[in-house]
Amino acid sequence: MKVKIDIPDSLSEITLDKYQKYLKIQENNTDETFLAIKMIEIFLGLRGDTIMKIKAKSIKDITLVLTEMFTEKPELVKEFTMKGVKYGFIPNLEDMTFGEYVDLDTFIGDANNLHRAMAVLYRPIIRKTKDKYLIQEYEADDNEIMKDMPMNAVLSSILFFYHLGMDLSKTMLNYLQEEENKDILQQLTLVENGDGTKAFFQDSLKEILRELKISLN
Repeated sequence: MKVKIDIPDSLSEITLDKYQKYLKIQENNTDETFLAIKMIEIFLGLRGDTIMKIKAKSIKDITLVLTEMFTEKPELVKEFTMKGVKYGFIPNLEDMTFGEYVDLDTFIGDANNLHRAMAVLYRPIIRKTKDKYLIQEYEADDNEIMKDMPMNAVLSSILFFYHLGMDLSKTMLNYLQEEENKDILQQLTLVENGDGTKAFFQDSLKEILRELKISLN
């Protein structure tokens, strides 16, 4: 039986919601075969019984493709369209309110609540003139929709703050020091690779930090 498989071409085709669902499963499971099945089930939208009919080599190739996507270093995604609405990255960080900063600082280090941090960084564009735009005011309770945003925007915004070297990035880096915490680098991983070992995104992002000369201390 032939199974039609549509593999995402980039992180822009993977939603934050799907990633969060995968992370919840990963937190409580270490069986690599099970995680490979759940990875394909969630990111490709295939049923478990359908996945069992796919060739073992194909399963290996698919998990490798998905894993490698999360080692990308996307440039900051300033705008994206979600459900027909154009969203823009916060134009001026210096104008961020204290409430926005607190929510961003609180949630950007917690993958389960990452959509709340993204609701601070990306908001609907209400007016645009050439390359400049004005975004909607921040509403703390209006964040569930951000679960549908693309992962390339999520990852690029996080890397942007590392690059910026702001106090916020130092807060995020503190999560790296605590092995017992489910920190942002541990969360932003896909655990399967073709050799049967865990392919952690952590090493890749640490290398980025070294390149940017941002201290982990």
